[in-house]
Amino acid sequence: MVLRADVLAAAIDAVPEQTGPRLVMSPRGRPLTQSRVVELATGPGPLIVCGRFEGIDQRVIDARSLEEVSIGDYVLSGGEIAAMALIDACVRLLPGVMGKLESSSEESFSAGLLEYPQYTRPQSFEGRPIPEILLSGDHAKVAAWRQAEAEALTKARRPDLWAARPPQTKAESQKTPKNKTDG
Repeated sequence: MVLRADVLAAAIDAVPEQTGPRLVMSPRGRPLTQSRVVELATGPGPLIVCGRFEGIDQRVIDARSLEEVSIGDYVLSGGEIAAMALIDACVRLLPGVMGKLESSSEESFSAGLLEYPQYTRPQSFEGRPIPEILLSGDHAKVAAWRQAEAEALTKARRPDLWAARPPQTKAESQKTPKNKTDG
């Protein structure tokens, strides 16, 4: 099934004063990245078009200047779930949604890295303790541990992200920190 060009174009045209981006969820679109999510969340709201099964008539994409956006290298039966993922990614960046605005600054992809592991109570779960450094109260050591864990996870699981990091960022992370007693 392909959505009819005239019906879909009329629906798009019926949206009053649409100044934001016009998106269509499509597996052949530009991949959705965290930086694009930030752009969308801070700009005027987008119009999101979702196809079903075979998608929408190409003439509507061309005539209404729809930007094709993909959430991954797989095919869904429709664009609705992809649109929900895009909306959720954007909404959580809006002021007041997550509480502290800084909450999103340490998450996966915010600095080109996957997020470090998270721990909570109990202190030991099935013989697996929380790493001692996290219980130390030393904020600098905790931050260094989190950075090292994020880098190790990214290198192991997403070499594409690691390779895309700026060279100076990689060089900085490969330095061995000096012990305070080493001078």
